[in-house]
Amino acid sequence: MSEKQCTIKKAVSLTGVGLHTGKKVTLTFNPAPENHWYKFQRIDLEGQPIIEADADLVVDTSRGTVLEKNGARVHTIEHVLAALRGLEIDNCLIQVDGPEMPIMDGSSIKFIEALELAERVEQNAPREYFVLKNNLTYEDTEKNVEMLAVPQETFRTTVMVDYNSDILGTQHASIYALSEFKKEVANCRTFVFLHELEMLLQHNLIKGGDLDNAIVLVDKELPKEKLDHLRKVFHKEKDHIDVKRGVLNNTKLHHYNEPARHKLLDIVGDLALVGKPMKVHILAARPGHAGNVAFAKKIKELIKKEKKEGNIPQYDTSAPALYNTVDIMKILPHRYPFLLVDKILELTPQYVVGVKNVTYNEFWCQGHFPDEPIMPGVLIIEALAQTGGVLCLKTVPDPENYQTYFVKIESAKFKNKVTPGDTVVFKMELAEPIRRGLCHMKGTAYVGNKIAAEADMMAQIVKVRGLEKKVMETQNA
Repeated sequence: MSEKQCTIKKAVSLTGVGLHTGKKVTLTFNPAPENHWYKFQRIDLEGQPIIEADADLVVDTSRGTVLEKNGARVHTIEHVLAALRGLEIDNCLIQVDGPEMPIMDGSSIKFIEALELAERVEQNAPREYFVLKNNLTYEDTEKNVEMLAVPQETFRTTVMVDYNSDILGTQHASIYALSEFKKEVANCRTFVFLHELEMLLQHNLIKGGDLDNAIVLVDKELPKEKLDHLRKVFHKEKDHIDVKRGVLNNTKLHHYNEPARHKLLDIVGDLALVGKPMKVHILAARPGHAGNVAFAKKIKELIKKEKKEGNIPQYDTSAPALYNTVDIMKILPHRYPFLLVDKILELTPQYVVGVKNVTYNEFWCQGHFPDEPIMPGVLIIEALAQTGGVLCLKTVPDPENYQTYFVKIESAKFKNKVTPGDTVVFKMELAEPIRRGLCHMKGTAYVGNKIAAEADMMAQIVKVRGLEKKVMETQNA
């Protein structure tokens, strides 16, 4: 039995401040219909624009993941998306009244708690997973980031972080399934090195930063005046700030490897931008938002490619012909060397499938790239046209008394070579019903599991009369 998609039963809100803007913002999780996935809505802007959680809409990854569509932006969305994925909620509309998600405690746990109050509910549509078939890699040599995806029956993640820091050291973290996310990862807070923190403060960022919503790692001893400055910045004038075990203000870690677990959290959130749940094992070394998003885009491209290849029809080209060459010549006027279809495999009122076995004896092999014979693109189009001619002429009771003339060819694309030894499958489909003798068709030529060429064509069915018919019969004889 297939798994079902899930949403939430009711809307739930929570309020906090944006990490970088410092502005108060309210976020509301809303139920969403099947096949909706995740979408953000800026309810504070005119028209309340919606921004899909899509890797192709990412415009910045410098200090968090930022989406933009038609000028509307949402910042720091990764912790919110990680919570939704961690609870395996498939469809949700996230409304915010500001540009940035609330940072809360710097992890996903507050979002998890809110979503659990909203109650996860099952929907009717089946959950459609992307199932990886072969290893997929990503590498950024400048940032020393390496990512690998391997086939897996669940969404498993393994992370290694190593930033050449004596304080942080080398850390590893992993989960074997999303069901472990809440317990093992959700409460792991973002972390920052003190030298990065100083740079962010100088650029007027992290206005919403607080020593309670991030782990600050200190890689060198701080003088008293520096501690006093930080106390003022974080409005802790009356509190004590010091450094113990390389962590600012004695922050107690939830896990000994909390920084690595937070990087895992970010991966879960950023890879939600693929647009569907996945069965895959992600292994990442020194990951960051830029690498996560780049990898998400790479996975998206693979999904698109597999979907397109999955739509390629599979035919047994050795099966008996519905029409052989002799039968085709009774319908079409073409003869050697311009009869370019060997047999018809299928014919319905909506489409026709023809086949040509390409050999080195073809007339064009002698002059078209003779050292590397390639079937001319115009002849592939002609073969598609002839295949479509069978579809058109079989709509009349006496096809031998009619002819098809192609009146328009558009959007012709040539994607892969056709060479001697190839078996080319031609499929012509009606794009709309035949009206007044005009046939509008979509044509595609396949070699194996690849598209060789495609084009939109229009043909006119014309009855051959009197002398014109006799002339054609004489020429054919």
